[in-house]
Amino acid sequence: MSSANVEHFDPELLRALPDTGPVVMANMLRFRARSRDGNGSGWDAYQRYSAAVIKLIKACGGTVVWAGDVEGVALGVPGENRWDYMVLVRYPSRADFIAMVTSAKYAAANVHRLNGAEDHVILAVKQTHAKLSG
Repeated sequence: MSSANVEHFDPELLRALPDTGPVVMANMLRFRARSRDGNGSGWDAYQRYSAAVIKLIKACGGTVVWAGDVEGVALGVPGENRWDYMVLVRYPSRADFIAMVTSAKYAAANVHRLNGAEDHVILAVKQTHAKLSG
């Protein structure tokens, strides 16, 4: 996979979906061995991104629901599904997510994500069932 997924965002795709309540953004990331800016690893760059973006997430009413290290592919083709980290972030609405990721503050923080992530896919997920607590 190329870094095209890391840099491609089309808010019109999300605006076309019904915005009837909370949405979870399922983030799947693969990190570079070295950050593109030479400042540590891809993980280090992602941590700089996360420190800035968590403030923006909270400011729009969002929250990190769950995060974890990917250990391997249980079902699927391993070579086509190599991810290092997954994060589930809940936003009050798609509009809140779009407003955040199109803001100037997000653009400033996003430099670190671009430096650190070799690939990053975000899936917009409408909840139909949950048993997670907290």
